[in-house]
Amino acid sequence: MGTWTVRTAIFGGLLSFVAAGFAQTSQRPPVGGFGSPPDAMIFYVAHGPAGACGQGCSEWIAAEGTVQWDTHKRLINILDRQNGRKLPVVVRSWGESNLNVATGLGRILRGRGIDTMAGPTGVEACRGKPEAECFALKRPGGPLEARMNAPDAVPCDLACVLILAGGVHRSLPAGTRVILSGMSIHNRLAPNVSRDEREGASTRFGELFRIYLHDMGVETELLDIVDRNSEARRQTELPPSEWTRLRIVTETSL
Repeated sequence: MGTWTVRTAIFGGLLSFVAAGFAQTSQRPPVGGFGSPPDAMIFYVAHGPAGACGQGCSEWIAAEGTVQWDTHKRLINILDRQNGRKLPVVVRSWGESNLNVATGLGRILRGRGIDTMAGPTGVEACRGKPEAECFALKRPGGPLEARMNAPDAVPCDLACVLILAGGVHRSLPAGTRVILSGMSIHNRLAPNVSRDEREGASTRFGELFRIYLHDMGVETELLDIVDRNSEARRQTELPPSEWTRLRIVTETSL
């Protein structure tokens, strides 16, 4: 099963958002090893004024990009560099992310006792700079003077929700759009597999994702919504009342 991946399936209006995201990051060089795309998720420490990331919080780890096969290595690396400090992780994900790895990131965060949030981080030194220069500033891992921007209609997608679920305490700023798409199965070594094989893999991963959500304290009904979206090729936006009911968050806002 190691060669199989489950990815976010992008439907409808969300496609235009992803296209905009790719355009913004098209100048970024590859992040990881061989085969790593230029939009792969990076992590860096951000520092802001007192209360920038919540009560008593002025530093956080920004997570930005598409979750790829090697993203967990970069997360472990930056957590190890904090010398025991448990900085919250603020997620902004986009694109067709690898959901297997997204749940792995969540388990790493839970195992380290890390809190999670979602939203964009604005780096002060990036003002007026093209994306390539901004990326070069972020890539070493910070710390960088920054602020947590208002969500400004940037959605927390399925990968974002799965990573968020790993946090001990989980929060979403007011104005966040939680948008769940569907999932699709891929095998990078054998793309032309049979329908039966794909259905079998979908079932196995579905079971694993339900176990993950249960272990993280999130209602597995969330995956029912995702499954329906996969079948109907649609997306669902969850209102804040559902964030709480499904236990996606432990706090409704910063």
